[in-house]
Parts: sequence; C-alpha cells; structure tokens
Amino acid sequence: MSHTVGIRQAQKQKTRQSLMEAALVLLEDQSLSSLGLREVTRAVGVAPTAFYRHFRDTADLGVALVDEALGSLHAVIRATLAATGDSAERIDGTVGLIARHVRAYPSHVRFIARERHGGVEPVRAAIGEQLRLFADEVATWLATQPDSAGWSEEDLRMLAHVYVDHMVMTASAFLEAEPYGDERVEAAASLARRQLRLVSLGRRHWLD
Repeated sequence: MSHTVGIRQAQKQKTRQSLMEAALVLLEDQSLSSLGLREVTRAVGVAPTAFYRHFRDTADLGVALVDEALGSLHAVIRATLAATGDSAERIDGTVGLIARHVRAYPSHVRFIARERHGGVEPVRAAIGEQLRLFADEVATWLATQPDSAGWSEEDLRMLAHVYVDHMVMTASAFLEAEPYGDERVEAAASLARRQLRLVSLGRRHWLD
C-alpha cells in the first residue's frame, strides 16, 4: 500500500513540475496576468481540472515559480559573500557569477525581471519577500566586515538592498544582451563592474 502511495505521490510531483516548466516556456512571450491555465494544461497534455490538484490559480502557480527561480539565487549570493581577494577581484567574481547564473537559468531570470513589477499582486509580494530575505543575508554578512565599523543597522540594510537590487538589474541586463553576442554581454559586464566600483567607493567614504 505504501509503495502505491509513493508512486502516486511521485507522479503528482512530476505533473506539478511539468506544469511549472510549461508555464515558464509560455511566459517567455507573455506576462503571468495574461497566462491561461488551459494553455498550461494543454502544453502538458492533462485536463484543465488537473491543474487544480496542484495550484489554486495561476497566481498560486506564479508564487511557486518565484520560490523555484529565486531559490537558485541563494547559492549565487553565498558564493559572492564567500569570495576572497581585493575589491576589484571580488567585483569581477560577482559579475561573473551572475553571468553564469543567467546562462544556466534564463527562463527563471526572465520571469523574475518581468513579474517583479507585474500585475499579479501575490507574485509581486513573493518576489519582494524573497529579495528582502536576500538583503537580510547580505546585511548580516556586511555587519561582520571590518570596514562596516561604525555603520548603523539601518545603513547596512540600505547597502544590502543596493547590492541585491544591483544583482537583479545586472541579471536582467545580461539576459537582454545575450541574443546580441559577446560584445553586448561584455558591455553589460563592464557597466556592472563600474557600478559596483562606484558603490564600493561610496561605501569607503560613507562615514566621512
């Protein structure tokens, strides 16, 4: 009996994942607010009623996609915070990590970039909450750094949000540049590095 239940659970999870993957493909050319559940179920080859065994509505599907898409960014943030070397090396490493993440997960990046300010409120809220958690993680790390001595908690959180916003912005820039070739990608990387150097310079003189 337990074996049968396990098979059914695995099949249910497989169908749920298939619905999410199909939605990501469909969302390459449209926003979530215009996505119909019948489009998604048709792409997977299941009846429309099967959708409701996994998600309440397309907004619920969108929130699940947020968790999946931004969950993969945790590893990028941790790798960025763990990077060693001087400021220039850390900046180069950070931009390189973002570029590799975009190449690995273009559909996820496109979805977050489009829906961060999109028309589906639960999805906007889910993205905002995930980015806030990222900023908390960065702020906690910043507080341990010697050059954060004297900084208020409020200012550290402000700086953390700057870094997280820049990461999302840079990922979007890489995504837009990719179809146009290496020259455009390198231009996006160069701009991202210069922006981070500007933030780094401002950070060193913030308490002056």
